[in-house]
Order: sequence, then C-alpha cells, then structure tokens
Amino acid sequence: MRRGAAAGGGGAAPVAPGAPWIRSPAFDLAFIFAPALLATLAVLVFRPFFAGETSLVPWLVLVVGIDVAHVYSTLFRTYLDGAELRHRRELYRLTPILSWLAAVLLYAAGGALLFWRCLAYLAVFHFIRQQYGFMMLYKRRDRGEARWRRRLDQAVIYLATLCPLLWWHTHPSTSLHWFVDDDFLLVDAPWLASLAFGVYGVLLAAYALKELRGPANLPKNLLVLATAASWFVGIVVARGDFAFTVTNIVAHGVPYIALIWAQGRHAAERRARTGIAGRAGAFWFRRAALPAFIGLLLALGYVEEGLWDGLIWRDHAAGFPLFQLLPKLAAGALPALVVPLLAVPQMTHYILDGFIWKARRARTVAQPARAAG
Repeated sequence: MRRGAAAGGGGAAPVAPGAPWIRSPAFDLAFIFAPALLATLAVLVFRPFFAGETSLVPWLVLVVGIDVAHVYSTLFRTYLDGAELRHRRELYRLTPILSWLAAVLLYAAGGALLFWRCLAYLAVFHFIRQQYGFMMLYKRRDRGEARWRRRLDQAVIYLATLCPLLWWHTHPSTSLHWFVDDDFLLVDAPWLASLAFGVYGVLLAAYALKELRGPANLPKNLLVLATAASWFVGIVVARGDFAFTVTNIVAHGVPYIALIWAQGRHAAERRARTGIAGRAGAFWFRRAALPAFIGLLLALGYVEEGLWDGLIWRDHAAGFPLFQLLPKLAAGALPALVVPLLAVPQMTHYILDGFIWKARRARTVAQPARAAG
C-alpha cells in the first residue's frame, strides 16, 4: 500500500536514515512493495501467458492461497488476540451476526446479483482504503507538513486506484468482473475516464516535483509506484481475467498478510515477559512457527472455497473433490441463507479492517522490532 533536506534545485532529495519503514527496509521491500511490482512486471513481460481466464492451479494459488487466506489472517489481529478482543468485545460479537442478517435481507430483496454487486463495491472500497492506510503508515512521521502536501499525497494514492476503476466502469466492452458477471454498473462514457486520467496526470507531475524538492519519503514513493503500476496495468493495459487476478490479488493480499505478521511479531516481542498469555500469543509470530501460521491460513481458505464450490459454484471440482459430495443448492430460500453465511468471513474482514488499523493502534505496528525466535 520517505526524507532529507533539499531547498530548490532539481536533484532528487536524499532520504533520511529515519525513513518510516513498517518493520525494516528488507522486510518492506520484500513483502509490501515487491509483490505488486513483480506481479505487474510479469504481466507486462509475459503478457500472452496471462491472457484469458485463470486456470485451476493459478486460481488455487491466487484465490485460495492469497486472497481468501488474507481474509483469515485478520483473525490474528482480532479474535485470536485476547487483549484486542476484550477491548472491543461487542464489535467482534455483533459484526458477523449483523453482516449475515443484512446480507440475507439484501439477497431476499434484490436477488443474487444485487447481493454480489453490493459485496463487490464493499470489496473495492476495502482495496482502495488499504492503499490509503499504507500511505498513512508511511507518512506517520510527517508531522507539521504543509496541508497542501498532505492533500496531494492523498489525492494521488486515491486516483491511482479510482482512475483505473473509472476506466473499467466506462468501458462496457471489458470482459472484467470482480466476483460475478455484471457485478459492476457500467456506462458507455470513455471520455469520463480520459478526463480523470488527465487530472491524475497533472497531480502525478505535481507530486513528483514535490518529492524531488524534498523531503523525500522512499517507502511512501514506492507505495505510490506499486499501487499505480499494479492497478493501471491489471485493469487498463492487460484487461484479462488472469492478468487482473494476478495484479489485484498479489498486490493486495501478500502485503496485508505481511502487515498482520509484522504487527503480531512486534506485539509478541512486547508481551514476551508478561506471562502465559504473552508467551502463547508469541508462538504464531516466531520464525519457527511461520509454516504453522501460513498453513492455518491455507487450510481455512481451502475449506471455505471448498464449501463455495461444493454448495454453490461447482466450477473447480478438480481442486475440491471431497466437497463435490455436498448437495448443490438449487435456487430458492436456502441459497439466500447459505450464500450470505459463506460470505460472513469476507464481510467481517472488510468491516473490522476499518477499526483495527486506526492511528493509535498503527503505532504498535510501525516500529522496527528486534529479531526473535
């Protein structure tokens, strides 16, 4: 999802030693920025390979192994964090229940397409806000900066996602979809996207000039580059399901899981000497436990997608053979209850994510932590 002093002049501003990395330069480069940049580069270089639909094995890796897994990584920041759970007990109790009830009402009132359309726009909002949230983490030391500088940063990170999305919405001929066919409302007005990209280009130029004049913030600039590249290439340039899935999911899911792990490791280090609860919480975030951490996410993701495939979709049977023993739900009242129920982890993730990374809490993430375990 960045410093030095430079008065006037046209050279690049030096980056101060205190650049606000989330954990460390190596960690952030490997798990926050590289996923988006490498996925985008792969799509550009091997574009014919990424043309067309996503086949089974890449789908399992991307959707089950990253996208659904990143949804369940939120558990380590919420329901599996005893202190956080006690802090917001009612929020964590009510969010899944109310999400399911609201989704059932939505499905019953407008059918499957309305449900998926609303879920798609909720997902888009979540994806956009994640990039903004990362920017604010990387700007946390920019105290006292001029308001116009702050507003320009915010405008650029938002437009990096909104302009490609506007292009999508104003080109009905695109074959892209977020969850299901026709889940976005499309209009034939490409001039709107052209106008938006014109404004975006002007603001990008102003942003680049501002950063060149300093003070430069390297991780923030890498975030802007990674966001702009992955969204533009995945939607506007490549335009195919496989290419969009790669750039969209890798750029979003891997950094999110990395952020969860970085926060958990930092919190575990702080709690290491506080008793049994601290030691138990520390287990998941030791390097030796990383396979268990990832393995749990993969197992939960596989079971959820298996239920979706067995009960609803039946389009990846080879990937979920045991789940084909489940009865496929026919149209009627039962899908209106079960489909929202299967979407509860996703909806809960989207909603809780708006609470757990507030500035007060983010400070526990954004401090380099000592190596441990």
